[in-house]
Amino acid sequence: MLESYLPILVLIAIALLFALGSVTFSFIFGPKKYSAVKFAPYECGMPLFGTARERFSVKFYIVAMLFILFDIEAVFLYPWAVVFKRLGMFGFIEMGVFIVILLVGYAYVWKKGALEWE
Repeated sequence: MLESYLPILVLIAIALLFALGSVTFSFIFGPKKYSAVKFAPYECGMPLFGTARERFSVKFYIVAMLFILFDIEAVFLYPWAVVFKRLGMFGFIEMGVFIVILLVGYAYVWKKGALEWE
């Protein structure tokens, strides 16, 4: 039984050795020029301004949670599409009910104004 897992174990060992070797050689032979610019945080090419303790509106988090919620629900459409022909009319009706519930939730969120930026 070990023979069937041996190629996988060898591949994992080679990958680990390569990763550790790359980091080690980079640390030993790489240039070491430390400066304040190198240790400054970098984000999107924009110069830093303000503090990192900035407060965000609750609307930002609500929109983010709703995006994740609807995105995860949309992922359920892919497995259904793969087995669509095997499920037949029953699967079609079930997915129709799922999409209607999803649209009702979306309409409710939209009506409540949770997707509005102010």
